[in-house]
Amino acid sequence: MENSKPRFDVVGQLGSLRRYARSLTGNETDAEDLVQDTLVRAYERRGHFRNGGNLKGWLLSILHNGFIDSKRSSQSQARRENALAVITETILQPPQEHSMRLMEVRNAFFSLPEEQRAALHLVAIEGLSYEEAAATLAIPIGTLMSRIGRGRATLRSLEAEPGKAAYLKIVGGRDE
Repeated sequence: MENSKPRFDVVGQLGSLRRYARSLTGNETDAEDLVQDTLVRAYERRGHFRNGGNLKGWLLSILHNGFIDSKRSSQSQARRENALAVITETILQPPQEHSMRLMEVRNAFFSLPEEQRAALHLVAIEGLSYEEAAATLAIPIGTLMSRIGRGRATLRSLEAEPGKAAYLKIVGGRDE
């Protein structure tokens, strides 16, 4: 058996996997664990990957399914999120305006339901097409578009709160 060239470059996809995992978990440690589990699963199932297939979509699907599996099998996720919320409230806000604004946008994004966060992340941050994102999440494209629309509407409504400058621009897809 010749071992001259790998069939696919998983290392080149680590950035996308880490970003998507952080988007789903909201926790750096859990995100790294999820990426590690994804890499193990991908290695174990490497024979199922079609040469010339969409590696990024395949890996993101494995990651997403791993997240769903762990969420279904463990109730500890809710306890970790509650603990994180308590800790976050005790942190002093940075004095720099841009850092504060970034924190507001991040908090608004993480306040979205997981389904909307996942859909928005894949389209707006990872740059997947609606078709690719729907396939990654294993949902119909109409459901994906609905989740994206609701997520964007929620983020816009947070921007429209009295006393806030409305300058959040939602990217990815159509912004109408």
